[in-house]
Amino acid sequence: MARDTIERAKLDRNRALIEAMLLAASADGSVDPKELRVLIARVIDRPEFEGTTPEALNALVESSAKALSEARKLEDVLASLRERLPEHRNRLLAFGLATSVALADRLASREELGLLKTFQAALGISEAEVTQLFEVVQRGDSLTEVLGEPVENLYAETMVLVGAADGVVREAELLAMFENLAGDPVFQGLSRAAAEAALKASIANLIAEGIPARLSVLARGLTTKGQRKKAFQLALRIANAGGSPRAPELKVLELLQSTFGLADDEVKQLTTGA
Repeated sequence: MARDTIERAKLDRNRALIEAMLLAASADGSVDPKELRVLIARVIDRPEFEGTTPEALNALVESSAKALSEARKLEDVLASLRERLPEHRNRLLAFGLATSVALADRLASREELGLLKTFQAALGISEAEVTQLFEVVQRGDSLTEVLGEPVENLYAETMVLVGAADGVVREAELLAMFENLAGDPVFQGLSRAAAEAALKASIANLIAEGIPARLSVLARGLTTKGQRKKAFQLALRIANAGGSPRAPELKVLELLQSTFGLADDEVKQLTTGA
């Protein structure tokens, strides 16, 4: 039942994201082929649609278009978007995707800009966020630059940091990572493909940017005490997967403790429960 609820929430979110893009595409009365190509490209680029088949995507676009055509007024659509996108990050994403479509030909029409302004007010997007999103879209960069990385990816990255501390991810450590991805509640919304993609992305980020830069990303992305404790607990499980942690793993754990601002007694409690 819990899995069904999660899948329903993901479908509702994705349909809301599609509807936001379709509204932007049709704001001036017609959907330009270039706008449709941008819509498809953005969907393919986003991890939220990971695992969606072309057939499922077509069905999603068609059902979203039908729902919009049957809506009596824009206010009803916006209220529905707010309901299906309760998290600010997803509202930012919807606005960013709509902006990408509106700027498909590099110049938004007056109608498209008006709709984006309405989106901004309805979804609670700040002027600073709007400016940043416009700049990112105009450069053709990924929206992740504004949105930050999904918290599940950051949790996965803490495991990778410890597992790769000595330059080699051992079989026991890799097995522990997959066990966490499959069994820990913080990853329950991820498909197997998305979980594997999160690990690959974490490894690529670590290789490309190094530990100090990635620790800064973790500090910005994991902002609550609960998130930081959970991330540290996951790291501990990997450090203990092959027996007692080695010196390089202990060093990374110290860096994570400092980065997350965890007190020694908190670490001791987490170590006991890991």
